[in-house]
Amino acid sequence: MGRLQALLFDCDGVLVDTERDGHRVAFNEAFAKKDLKVSWSPERYGELLHTAGGKERMRRHFDETGWPVAERDRDGFIKDLHKLKTDLFMALIADGKLPLRPGIARIMREAIDAGVTIAVCSTSNERAVQSIVDVLLGADVAPHVTVFAGDMVKAKKPDPEIYLMAVNRLQLDPAKCLVVEDSHIGLTAADAAGIRCLVTKSSYTEQEDFRAATKVVSELGEGASALELPDLESLLI
Repeated sequence: MGRLQALLFDCDGVLVDTERDGHRVAFNEAFAKKDLKVSWSPERYGELLHTAGGKERMRRHFDETGWPVAERDRDGFIKDLHKLKTDLFMALIADGKLPLRPGIARIMREAIDAGVTIAVCSTSNERAVQSIVDVLLGADVAPHVTVFAGDMVKAKKPDPEIYLMAVNRLQLDPAKCLVVEDSHIGLTAADAAGIRCLVTKSSYTEQEDFRAATKVVSELGEGASALELPDLESLLI
């Protein structure tokens, strides 16, 4: 690879289509275990996805519907509830209930073979992202992937901080990097960081505005119609 130095992947919706049948399910299980009369429908969760970060989504929900705890207890309540949710989500991953999206493992192996740096840059909890990388990508790929997660930055997407952190820590040239995202929020973050972005649309993002993307596809794919590493490199021209 002459021009392509690094691939920077979002996690949720890009590596795995986690939102509807992963994170939402884990949130609802956490609410039930805490005896909270809260259950997020697919439609409600779709609304909440416009707010980046799980803890932030819970805050928004309770701001809009009413808090079950006093104001002085809210930070601890959210922290404990999110930890429980993360444990439940990781159990879903460990049980193999959320498969990788088509082409993800293949393109990462192609990148490793070509000496291209790989990172995952997500607004999600670091434990959850690392679990997806370790369990679903496996021992041959996971050691080559650096994780940058939401808890590592002060401002989450659409702020570009997480992509700027990855570029700085991995000593990358933004002009030689390609971000892979699935949402308008993530695309905005990549664009603000000055990095070209390939969008692979997911179940919750098909109708979003992706006009700023370098290219938009349904998935990386497998077989004859798959996007291969040279195809991604060509997007930097």
